[in-house]
Amino acid sequence: MKELTKAEEQIMQYLWKLEKAFLKDIVLEFPEPRSANTTVATVIRILIKKGFIGFETFGKTN
Repeated sequence: MKELTKAEEQIMQYLWKLEKAFLKDIVLEFPEPRSANTTVATVIRILIKKGFIGFETFGKTN
């Protein structure tokens, strides 16, 4: 069974709350000082690779 790290679990909590979101929406959920976009994007990529989340492409945006 795959397990989530603390950072992955935090992002999953925000995704469950938002249901569908862009990267900027997830970053805005973080309290100040917010994590960098690249940090959040890396964790999201890991969640996709692990199969916990999926994505749709809208033009150049995933």
